[in-house]
Amino acid sequence: MLTIGITGQNGFLGTHLYNTLSLYPGKYKLINFSREFFVSESDLDYFIMQCDVVVHLAALNRHEDPDVIYQTNLQLVEKLVSSLRRTQSRAHILFSSSSQEGKNNLYGRSKREGRELLARWAAESGGKFTGMLIPNVFGPFGLPNYNSFIATFCHQLTHQEEPQIIADGAVKLIYVSDLVEEFKKRIDGEKTDDLYQVPNYIEIKVSEVLKMLERFKFHYFERGEIPALGDSFEINLFNTFRSYIDYSHYFPKKFIQHSDSRGSFVEVVRLGIGGQVSFSTTVPGITRGNHYHTRKIERFAVIKGTALIQLRRIGTTDVLNFRLDGNEPAYVDIPIWYTHSISNIGNETVYTNFWINEPYNPEDADTYFEDV
Repeated sequence: MLTIGITGQNGFLGTHLYNTLSLYPGKYKLINFSREFFVSESDLDYFIMQCDVVVHLAALNRHEDPDVIYQTNLQLVEKLVSSLRRTQSRAHILFSSSSQEGKNNLYGRSKREGRELLARWAAESGGKFTGMLIPNVFGPFGLPNYNSFIATFCHQLTHQEEPQIIADGAVKLIYVSDLVEEFKKRIDGEKTDDLYQVPNYIEIKVSEVLKMLERFKFHYFERGEIPALGDSFEINLFNTFRSYIDYSHYFPKKFIQHSDSRGSFVEVVRLGIGGQVSFSTTVPGITRGNHYHTRKIERFAVIKGTALIQLRRIGTTDVLNFRLDGNEPAYVDIPIWYTHSISNIGNETVYTNFWINEPYNPEDADTYFEDV
């Protein structure tokens, strides 16, 4: 079993990497990291001594003073190298650098010089080092105005703000889950590389991304539809967009009921993509679910009975509670990386319709169990 530590484990990339590696408890043991370790040599040394692999993600991306970015990032690497030398560590160090290494700015310079310091340590000590040159990363839960322009656009569009394009150039993008897989391959493999160019998965203009996001907003917010999603990039972008919605205020969404003497008719989901529709019955007092998905788009629609749908983002403690009643049919869409459950809290059987954007595959279920 490999013991792995991630500096910056609570950041955007660190959270995704930590949560994904946690899905393999028999393969990896994760050593928790705290930013306070960088101000305590003894704590940092103890952390390093426990690790077979250290993924160094801790860094400052933005600041009003570029020199603060440069000094901070370089000092973090220097402290890491000093600890590696004090502990005589032979850990495999993976370093997240940036495609901005080649640009004339202090952030790119801090990444290049930090990578060179770690490569020098590995050459002198016999340690292992991999420098990852990473394109622009996007994905759920990134910080707007900090991690990526996509995070900023998604936050603005879901919070009644108007995005503005500063420079409409072509950008090379990688989805955060794809980047995590790149790290995982390097963690598992024997090969090291002082400078590994992580491949981008798409190159696209900023204006084209914004156009897609505006289409998502129109179909999802204005018409209640799951928009047509042509490929994996659009699915990943839509899941990123959804992660910025304030679920506590947006759901549950009531359906439009059409009733006459025969009964009632409710349209459950209108969509531009296929998927799988199913239904369940749940007897009083029973809870279903308590699992989460990392890529699937899912809708729960209660059409009879009284149910409680609960959501909790993995790695957090806040629980969202939604009470749905079949007398006023409503639905809740389930975000990725949120464990969720549905409980019958009434006195009659609950009938629930489920839609998911891909048919169930037992060999790739994308279903991980954790109590809400």
